Amino acid sequence: MATPRTAAQSPGRRKRTEMKRAAILDAAEELFVSEGFEVTSVDAIAARAEVSKRTVYDHFGDKRALFQGVLERSGDVLLTTIRAAIDEELTDDRDLREALHAFAQRVTTETFPSSVYVNFRRLNAQAPPAPRLPDGLDDEPERSLEQRFTRYADRGDLHVPDPRRAVQHFIALTMRLALDVIDENPDLARNTGELHALIADGVDAFLRAYR
Repeated sequence: MATPRTAAQSPGRRKRTEMKRAAILDAAEELFVSEGFEVTSVDAIAARAEVSKRTVYDHFGDKRALFQGVLERSGDVLLTTIRAAIDEELTDDRDLREALHAFAQRVTTETFPSSVYVNFRRLNAQAPPAPRLPDGLDDEPERSLEQRFTRYADRGDLHVPDPRRAVQHFIALTMRLALDVIDENPDLARNTGELHALIADGVDAFLRAYR
């Protein structure tokens, strides 16, 4: 005879549990982005997710842990997206300048405008007492890029004494600059020609310093 514990872990029960958890995270993200961490109540999240307040607490414990869960889910999606761009654009058989440009262009024109990234920035920009990402998790995309730059250095394609600093310079000259420009003038997000030129200049500046 099945025990309550095994019944709770059955595929059907597990799927319903996962669906409830996802609904709570979706509702929480919408409200945290639109209303802010302090204003948003667990009651409002439960109502938006169409679950009981008790169910929210059972899954996440408290509002801070739920906010942390929302941040980490968005961060995981972004990390997967960045890693895919690294693997697909920064390939060994591609001209280095072309590869760096394609990677930065892809992140700037596809990832930055995405709702996942927009919401992630809004969540991460909220003032205390809203939680922050755990130390190290927000650096994961840069670490993935460091590994690729180290491989380029090992092959002799780049001169990179400090991979982390090189990644910081590359991001500052390309994607960060593009994001700053878009923040100042959102219409430029749709001007792919302008962004293409801006990123090309940044890639060239980076290669002059690191080749």
